[in-house]
Order: sequence, then C-alpha cells, then structure tokens
Amino acid sequence: MEAQPSPAAESTTSEFTRLLEYLRVSRGFDFGAYKVSTLMRRVQKRMREVGAQSYAQYIDYLEVHPNEFGPLFDTVLINVTSFFRDPESWEFLREHILPRIVREKAPDAPIRVWSAGCATGEEAYTLAMLLAEAVGEESFRKQVKIYATDADEEALIVARQGTYDERAVAGVPPELLEKYFEAHGSRRVFRNELRRCLIFGRHDLIQDAAISRLDLLACRNTLMYFNSEAQERILARFHFAVTRTGYLFLGKAETLVAHNTNFKPVELKHRVFARTSTNNLRNRLLAVTPLPRTGDSAARHLRCLREAAFDASPVAQVTVDRQGHLVLVNEKARRLFNLGQNDIGRLLQDLEISYRPVELRSYLERAYEVRAALAVKDVEWRGPGAEGEVRQLEVQVTPLTDAKDMVVGASLCFVDLTQAFQLRAELERINQELEAAYEELQSGNEELETTNEELQSTVEELETTNEELQSANEELETMNEELQSTNDELRDLNDRLEQRSEELNQFNGYFQSVLTTLRAAVVVMDRGLHIRVWSEKAEDFWGVRDDEVRGQSFLDLDIGIPVNELRKSLRESLLDGKEREQSVNGVNRRGRLVRCRVRIAPHHGPAGPDGLILLIEEAEGTIQ
Repeated sequence: MEAQPSPAAESTTSEFTRLLEYLRVSRGFDFGAYKVSTLMRRVQKRMREVGAQSYAQYIDYLEVHPNEFGPLFDTVLINVTSFFRDPESWEFLREHILPRIVREKAPDAPIRVWSAGCATGEEAYTLAMLLAEAVGEESFRKQVKIYATDADEEALIVARQGTYDERAVAGVPPELLEKYFEAHGSRRVFRNELRRCLIFGRHDLIQDAAISRLDLLACRNTLMYFNSEAQERILARFHFAVTRTGYLFLGKAETLVAHNTNFKPVELKHRVFARTSTNNLRNRLLAVTPLPRTGDSAARHLRCLREAAFDASPVAQVTVDRQGHLVLVNEKARRLFNLGQNDIGRLLQDLEISYRPVELRSYLERAYEVRAALAVKDVEWRGPGAEGEVRQLEVQVTPLTDAKDMVVGASLCFVDLTQAFQLRAELERINQELEAAYEELQSGNEELETTNEELQSTVEELETTNEELQSANEELETMNEELQSTNDELRDLNDRLEQRSEELNQFNGYFQSVLTTLRAAVVVMDRGLHIRVWSEKAEDFWGVRDDEVRGQSFLDLDIGIPVNELRKSLRESLLDGKEREQSVNGVNRRGRLVRCRVRIAPHHGPAGPDGLILLIEEAEGTIQ
C-alpha cells in the first residue's frame, strides 16, 4: 500500500509555501523556480541562527525585524565566487574560445559578453582581463561590453566598486594583478578606464528578459539551484540571447545533458557549449513565456490563455497560412490597420495591409525560402486622416513550422518603435551631457569624484534597463532567437543588392539597345550550348520568342536553320577559342528560303572559352 504523507509533513509544506508567498508579496522576490529541497535547507539554516522553531515563527520574525531580509537572501542565494575559479576551464576559454570570437569579428564590431549570476563581480572582472589580453586595451575599450547581473543587490554594490582585499585577489596571476589592478592601501582596485566597459545591474533569470546578441554567456554554478522546468526555460532564453557563433560557459557542477537541443558541447570537461540551430515553436514559447508561479496545468484553459495573450499583445501581430490566407489578427493590429472579423480567411493579397505600409508578399516568400526571420526596418506609417500620427515601425516576418519542421505559415509583427526612437535620442543626449560633466568632474575635489561615481552607476543602470527592455521587445516581437544578429547583415545586403540591381538595369538597357541596333540575329550560349540570350532580330528572323528558347540546347531547336550543320564548328570554337564563319541554307519565319552567314565567336572566362556568340544574317547570293 502506498505511503501517505503525514499531517505534520503536510503542515510543514503548507507553512513553507506561505513563507515563500510572503517573501514574494513583501519583497517581490519569487523563489518558486528554485529547488525546494535546497531552498528549505538554506532557509532552515538561517532559522536556526535566529532561533525560529517553525516557518510561521520565522514569518513573524521577519515582520518584526525588516533587516532580516538581507541576511536571509545572502544565505539562500549563496554568493560564492572567486577570480579564475576552476583555472583549467578559464585557461581553455583563453586559449580556444576567445581567439575564435575575436577572429570572427570585424575590426570595429562590438564584442558582447554577459556574466549571469555574477555575485560580487570576480567572474566579470576575470572575463574583462582575458578579453583585454585577447584584443588589446585600446580595442577592449572600443569594442567590448560586459554585462554583469545578479539578483542580489547587496552583492552588486560590492561588484560595482571593483575593490577587493589581498585574499580575494589571491587567485589572479601576478602579471595580470599588476597590470589591471591598482594598489590602494591594503586593497586592490580594478583600473577605472577599463571598468567603464563593465555594466552591473540587477536581473532575475526567471522573470526578466535575457540580454541579446551575445558572443559569450557565462553562467557558472547558478543553474544548479533551479528546478528542471526553470532550467529549461532559462536555457531557452540563453539560446535566444547567444548569436549563431556564440558560446555558453557553465560551471563544473552543471551539465546540459537534459537540454542538448539548445546547445551542443564544445568541451564537456570544461563545460563550454556552442549554440545549436534549433528553431521550433516550443523553444520560442519557452523563451518568451514567464515561469508560472503555480502548478496548475489544466489543459482546457491553455488554448484560451494563448488566444487571450495573443489578442492582448501590445505588438500588432498578424498570422497567415502557407497559402496566404489571413488566419489570426490581434486587437492591436485590428485597430492599427482597420481590420475586422470579416477579413479573417481572406487572401492577404486582397487586403490593403499587403502593400501598406510595406510590400509584404515578397518578404513572406523570402522568409519561406530561407526559413529564417526577416526584419523590415525604418517603416513609416501614418494613421487614418490627413493629420494622423506618424509612427516608426519595424516589421518582423517569421516563418512558422510544425512538428515535422515544415513551413505552415508566417507571423507578421508590426513593432511600434516611435517611443524607442525618441528615448534613444534622449538617452544619447543624456549620455553626452554626462560625458561632459564627467570631464569637468575630473578636475574637481573628492566630493565631486564621489558624485561622478554615482552618475556613472546611474548610467549603467539605465543602460542595463534599456538592454532588458530591448531584449523583451525582441522576444515578444519576433519569437525568433536569431533576428537581431542578422539585422545588420540584411541591411548591408539590401544596400548592395539595390546598388547591383541599379547597375544591372543600366547594363541590361545598354545591352538591349546594342542588340536592337544590330542587323544580325544574336544568340549567346553557355559552354553546354544552352541559350542565354536570344535577340529581337532572332525572334523576327525565326518567329520564336526569347522565353520559348531560353535555357534550351541550341542543337535541339527546330527553327528553320540546319543547326546540326553547325555542330562541328561550334564544338571546335569551344575547344580552340577561335572565331569561325559558315554559310548554311535555311527557311525564315515567312517560309522563304534564305542563305545565312553564321559567324561563331567564343567569349572567354577566367579558365578559357565558357560560351559562344552567334551572329546570323541573311547573305546575298544564290541559295546552294
């Protein structure tokens, strides 16, 4: 017979749940995703230190002693870290991973690193020293940005100072210690000009959006405190955050055996992993869906919840199937583009949204072809009426796949970036003012130096918040973890394609005008004698259009000229690269017998003749 939990055990569990709920409501910290056994063990350790006999008594103690929250969080979060912890792993990172990251970057391209769960900052400063060694101090200040985050605000205060005693820096190699730390009495301070490349901020791996476009994500000995469901969601967000060529660096006590669809091992011994190309709806939903605080898994509510969430999304979103029919439209899109329920099921091409504010059908076909999300940036949209508000939009086109990885449709997100544009301009203005203020403060006294440090901390907090908001928008807008890493490439590619298209149009116009002025029929063939160009004179001569013969073998044509008589001359010109001329009898499109003079000229490529040009004109004289 199966054993049943005792009433005492059920009461203890209930009291512990009440304690967690009290911490969430009073302090805004949700421990629901942490391993229960580990969490209970750490809380009980603190309870013994203050003499509390039960969870209920400890709740009363917290209400009476508000200062107890700090020691409790320090005990639960276990801020254990050090410089170059597990030296062999850091050596592998220095010798093999960082050189790859640097090689794959353009000279001025940014290198973005995130130290998640940085505690008091030793890991973040270790990364800074290794990167400065890899790229040089000047390039480090220009290219490298290290985001260091933790849920413990007290630990972040220590990390921002960058000041450690001799015992804390004992693990730093002597040559790096002298190069990157300055002595202040009995303590060591990380160099200020390099310190500006590190941004410290509070971040909850469960509730907050991940920082994106990362080349390296270090999260060492942090995942092991979360339960399996939380780990899976965090890894899905990490998968979104890391670029296609990025890496994940975990601690010795962690492994990804249960989550091998998001990352593949580069060196399992040192817990270094590379991002996989996994791209399915389940992972995208894990990355953007917050972890629920309760265990309610009633399936009958899930569909309604998803539909309600889709409809309530602050981003205008439209879903079409593979045949181009409108399937879903949320409330924001209905109001923005004046769509109604009667439009559901109609072809997208029949709706105004297909070409205003931007031509969508070509981007849809391109997204289906490359099976990757596309972004159309800097789209201007004016609302209804002559004085409608002008908005700056970014259109995200994301192909959707089923369980068999077959494309079943696409999601179209119209992200309103108007406020972001304004905030970015405002932030740039503030940054310029702060930089000017910082230069003035350099010549000030000690009190002004203190004020400067506070301003710098504020700027870093704002930048961290900006990164989190931007990442959250990217997750909700695109549901595609790869989008931001390709936006710049797509923009450059579009510029080059536009330039090449203009050049090609000019060349085609020039080429067509030349062909039109020639009296002879012009036929251009590749090395396999397949037709690439068929001039208008050739159409008039033989009565066959260009689209009927393009791509066909010239020797297979039935056009009134004995092409087989030209076979030998064609082959010989391809072999020796010399011009030839031959006369043959033929019948033009009017049925008249004509004597044709055929000039065969090879056109040359880098490796010799790669095709032929035929000039065919009617010769004067008697037909043989």
